[in-house]
Amino acid sequence: MTDLLFRKLQRRDRRLSEAEEKVLAAAVSHHIEVEADVEVVRQDEISQQSLLLEQGWACRYASLPDGRRQILSIHVPGDFVDLQSFPLKRMDHTVATLTRCRIAVYPHANLRKITEQFPHLTRMLWLTTLIDAAILRQWLLGSGQRSALERAAHLLCELRSRLDVVGEVAGETFDLPLTQAELGETLGISQVHANRVVGALRNRRLVTWRDEKVRILDWPGLQELAAFDPVYLALESMER
Repeated sequence: MTDLLFRKLQRRDRRLSEAEEKVLAAAVSHHIEVEADVEVVRQDEISQQSLLLEQGWACRYASLPDGRRQILSIHVPGDFVDLQSFPLKRMDHTVATLTRCRIAVYPHANLRKITEQFPHLTRMLWLTTLIDAAILRQWLLGSGQRSALERAAHLLCELRSRLDVVGEVAGETFDLPLTQAELGETLGISQVHANRVVGALRNRRLVTWRDEKVRILDWPGLQELAAFDPVYLALESMER
């Protein structure tokens, strides 16, 4: 299932080789199955491995001592959830599964060999962490300058774009396994407010959202509401 990661990377640089694809696959030590609502990376712990999401959804979050938390990013199949832990080692946030997940484990010793022997592939893996940072910047911009409705529209545009790269969008329909509470933690609003925002998107006939499935009815309209520009997702195929 590392082909999802390779597909993401190849979308951004067509020079990736079969040898690099094999190296990525060979660097996996083992696979694990994890139930929903499990912390797979814990704040303050030192990590010796990085995790690639093969199936299922996860989220990155930080929390306050009283238990309030803010979801900082959502991870979909094909994402490394903690590649930053390779150089950082001690993480300042937590990663938890949102659904049942299948995860490929990359020991840092294997990633170190890639950095020493495959400089182009190393740059591509570095790119994934830079995209993570770009997504966080967009979310930060949204929290300060977009309304809750605009933030929700932007989130849907972003997820649709990211899922399309790995073949997880069918006829403008994709899975979105977030509860109303988790959506609120993502948008920085209450659960009640999150429910109202979803209702507003439906009333504008931009989307249908039912049983963890979203269907985009008006893609241009949703992009316009969100002021969505996908440049931060680095979807262009360029020499890197």
